[in-house]
Amino acid sequence: MDPFLQAAIEEAEAGLAEGGIPIGSVLVHFSSEYPQGRIVGRGHNRRIQRGSPTLHGEMDALENAGRLPAKVYAESVIYTTLSPCSMCTGAILLYKIPRVVIGENQTFMGDEELLRSRGVQVDVVQDPRCIQLMRQFIAAQPELWNEDIGV
Repeated sequence: MDPFLQAAIEEAEAGLAEGGIPIGSVLVHFSSEYPQGRIVGRGHNRRIQRGSPTLHGEMDALENAGRLPAKVYAESVIYTTLSPCSMCTGAILLYKIPRVVIGENQTFMGDEELLRSRGVQVDVVQDPRCIQLMRQFIAAQPELWNEDIGV
């Protein structure tokens, strides 16, 4: 298991334990100083917990990373347990993050094609734990899930 995807899954599980939506994300910076990568931001969907309309997992990870130089984003990979929605895709494109590793896209297909069309490398893992977390949550809390994706 990729340790960075594992960290994103741990974030998703933390969100679920808090009564939120189980989507987690980490922003990982790779450079000559950190060739193996280091997590610079981690987060999970906190829309429910914070009463926020925008605090998806990727947005929380970016927020928790704080203000970073453009070079850091350009050398980073964002890991997310679920395919990024339009809002999170926009943030990835805005900060020119060159690669996204997605835990799964079976329960929700985000804007992966837009990312690819703009030159972002998109890797989908189809991790069973990510799929199970979302399937169970959607079955148990369909109204919260629909709210999260704007349905």
